[in-house]
Amino acid sequence: MVPRLYDLLRRGDWLTRDRIIAWSSVMFIVELLVLIFLALWQRGLLVPDVHSPASDFVSFYAAGNLTLAGVPQYAYDQVIHYLVQQQSSGAEAPHQFFFYPPVFLLLCAPLATMQYLVAFAVFVFATLAMLLRVLQAVLREPPASWLSAAFAFPAVFWTIGLGQNAFLTTALFGAFTLLLEKKPVTAGLLLGCLCYKPHFGLLVPVALLAGREWRAFAGAAISVAGLVGVSLVLFGWQTWGAYLTAFIHSDQVYTTGTVDFAGIITPFGAARLLGLENSAAYAIQILATMFSVVIVALVWRRGGNHNLRCATLLSATLLAIPLALVYDQMLLLLAAAWLVREARETGMRSWEGFVFVLIYPVSLVTLTVGQSYHLPLGPLTTCAVLTLCLRRAWSPQPRFVPYAAPLGVTP
Repeated sequence: MVPRLYDLLRRGDWLTRDRIIAWSSVMFIVELLVLIFLALWQRGLLVPDVHSPASDFVSFYAAGNLTLAGVPQYAYDQVIHYLVQQQSSGAEAPHQFFFYPPVFLLLCAPLATMQYLVAFAVFVFATLAMLLRVLQAVLREPPASWLSAAFAFPAVFWTIGLGQNAFLTTALFGAFTLLLEKKPVTAGLLLGCLCYKPHFGLLVPVALLAGREWRAFAGAAISVAGLVGVSLVLFGWQTWGAYLTAFIHSDQVYTTGTVDFAGIITPFGAARLLGLENSAAYAIQILATMFSVVIVALVWRRGGNHNLRCATLLSATLLAIPLALVYDQMLLLLAAAWLVREARETGMRSWEGFVFVLIYPVSLVTLTVGQSYHLPLGPLTTCAVLTLCLRRAWSPQPRFVPYAAPLGVTP
């Protein structure tokens, strides 16, 4: 029985289109019901006397209101920011910190012209539509074959529930990877828009330099310079000064447990969750970052396979940066999409189907297991996807399972 189960998981030919749609649809419905339940519970419709909820989006909205009021620098004043936030989230809601560069205020301000719930819905679903368009371009398949699997990925519900910007981040990163070969300058311009989350671009210069993508590098530099310049003109030096001051002291939030270590999916977060001190956690993170730099440089220098280049950069980014939260695992979904595209072209390798399925439930329970048992699962899903990338990159023609039906796509 055990050998048969081992062989079944290794081959992965049980991962057919119908089963993917059925399993992911069930998972999507369950997650949707949980999300609705939590929303009703937080609003006090199921249990009385519940504290006012506060999504992460409320910090964007408050920053936008301060920008429209002509005092964008106060978005980085925790006391004032919290007072403005309470107007939308209630007096008892927890403070949602705002550490984004002033370029992000260019988006927050227009959103603040709308009523809060309208702005929330516009932001979340517009950026979700952008991401779905990118996924379709990567997979090059009708939505019916992959849409349920995309919606079932747990990070989707974290992003919607919190009103976070992971859809936007992943869509911009994905558009960059899509356009890099044929329109490198445009790809770089889109990548530069990610400067509102600058640490997510940590490995990009390594990849572009190793891959000799000079035009994309120039496009990204122009985009960043342009956005920073516009923010300086509109918001002034004092806003950037306030941001830099807040940024310097942001470690007091992320290294002290103010943000639950169980929700931080990086090696640093894993080390802190296991009880290590900050110094040891930073040392582990530095080693992971150095490893990621070497891996990305080697894969991009080899050239040739664009699918693996993109999947490696996306997955290695979550290993290299010190701060990424559960909703940021959206990058793993995009990395998996690039690997599925590669599998369609060259065949499904042994164990790949099993890993693709496994990252869903592991991602779903990452926060709960971390909070209850202090076990860091976040880096494990990242390492699993990155391992698939490296195995393909360094074994271009190994033995593989013919790609006849797995993952719901025929060759």
